[in-house]
Amino acid sequence: MSVPGRFLWGALGAASIIFHLGLIFSGLVPNLLSRPLHMLLALPWIFILASDGKIQRGTGIILTVLGGSATLFIALNENALSDQYGFLTGNLQLAVAITLILVTLEMARRAVGWPLPIVAALAVLYGLLGQYLPGEFGHPGIPIESFLGNLTIAEGGLWGKLTGVSVSIVAVFVIMGAVLNAGEAGQGFMNLATAAAGRLKGGAAKVSTLSSALFGSISGSASANVASTGAITLPAMTRLGYPKALAGAVEAVASSGGQIMPPLMGAGAFVMVELTGIPYTSIMAAALLPAILYFMTVWFGINAFARRHQLKGLPKDQQPSRKDVMITSAFFAVPFCILLERMFIGGFTPQFAASVAILAAFILLFLDGKLRFDLKKAALRIEQTCLNTGRQVAMIASIILCASLIIGVLGATGLGVKITSLILSGSGEMLWPALLLTAGACLILGMEVPTTAAYVICISVAGPALQQLGLQPLQAHLFVFWFALLSTITPPVCGAVFIAAGMVGENWLKVSLHAMALGLGLYIIPLAIIANPGLIAFEADPVYALFQFVKIGLMLGFISYGVIAPLKPALRIILTLTGFAGIFLLPL
Repeated sequence: MSVPGRFLWGALGAASIIFHLGLIFSGLVPNLLSRPLHMLLALPWIFILASDGKIQRGTGIILTVLGGSATLFIALNENALSDQYGFLTGNLQLAVAITLILVTLEMARRAVGWPLPIVAALAVLYGLLGQYLPGEFGHPGIPIESFLGNLTIAEGGLWGKLTGVSVSIVAVFVIMGAVLNAGEAGQGFMNLATAAAGRLKGGAAKVSTLSSALFGSISGSASANVASTGAITLPAMTRLGYPKALAGAVEAVASSGGQIMPPLMGAGAFVMVELTGIPYTSIMAAALLPAILYFMTVWFGINAFARRHQLKGLPKDQQPSRKDVMITSAFFAVPFCILLERMFIGGFTPQFAASVAILAAFILLFLDGKLRFDLKKAALRIEQTCLNTGRQVAMIASIILCASLIIGVLGATGLGVKITSLILSGSGEMLWPALLLTAGACLILGMEVPTTAAYVICISVAGPALQQLGLQPLQAHLFVFWFALLSTITPPVCGAVFIAAGMVGENWLKVSLHAMALGLGLYIIPLAIIANPGLIAFEADPVYALFQFVKIGLMLGFISYGVIAPLKPALRIILTLTGFAGIFLLPL
């Protein structure tokens, strides 16, 4: 990218930062103003910056102009449109509605590929033509002015609750992550993990696990996590003689956990807040112990693999000094402590708390790892923050806007209720068969659709059924969210595995098989949440939650050793069966 180009895109990224942070301090802003402007700011990043070739760039510019004009029409006429109650009047409004839907579909296609927009397009076609379907899955028919209007000019569909989460909360935490990643926080994560685990048996793998847990808590992206921490940990593991398949699996599994580790959870926590009405701090408290159990299971798996292979720790000359650890750790510890203090002690909203943490992290951009003031480096870091913010906010906006179309159609046509009834009848109105049906749907959808979108779609149709069968809302949501993540390590589509396998130069299927063994927790823990609901009751009953945490952690250790460690077959069977029995047959 040329210098003028970097300046232009940096300025656009800065505009996105100012807009999203400004909303927090500007009082009430109409949703039909803030949400279309959110889409407007995302359009150029997807259609122009990410374009490949002259034809794609040319069409991208056209789509940016068309989509930008349509979003500006909504924003400038929000007052009049809010009085139409989602009913289009005139050909101009019909053209705006069609443009917005088509641009949203193409935006998602360019951002994350074909599957998500295909699902959304089929949903829209169902809304338009579903009255011609025979049987109970048809619908009475909705006037086109009302159907498209509800999707595009009312506070539903494109501008519904999900987009509101993307505008007001997710974007703010993306900014926080971008500021932290631009500074010394990433090195701080790595130094802390290396100091804590580098000297242990399998130390390089354990450093990967800890650093990915820390980094993932702010990135919320398995792919970004593999690419960043993997660039350091994968060469270290292979240099120490770790099997390449194991090294890639460790990084893929550890990085996937970033999407279940508070506070960000890949935007899932904030979507969960909106869909359940449960406070963000309560969701963080419920999600924390299961997330720690996941990384504990990976740790157990590394220990079990260490019995098969000579997994060495990092040599002393590759471990950071205590001084470096303390200094670089402060670059993420200070903003994190401010974030948690403002939320849990100050009682402020997550977005306000994150804004204060962003200010602290921004000030730290002017200091290097030796605590020296460096204005030139700070300028480059600020530019990097703006560029990364623009890209990441646009990516999430593309996913959320497309998913919002699907949710809008489900609500308008009643299809969600019909699928819920299908799940109930297909499971014989029994909880565990319904859970297995839901888990299968999450795995299949998650293979082709980003985790957050897969979670939103699945919980919209399966959530009511699971709650009717006795689950608490948070149980159902966490269960679906975890299973939507399975595809990151499960063949045939396992994004984190593909990236790690490419970086380490190993066959992806070998990496995936090792990843599934290390990532057993991803398959078992969501089921354990159902069998042991006390595990997510940390806020209401911390003592009982910790008791469940210890019990399930011990059982997961048994299962990991039973599956992975080179033990006698009889002992492996005993350990594995004991682990499953302790989790599912002894829900104390």
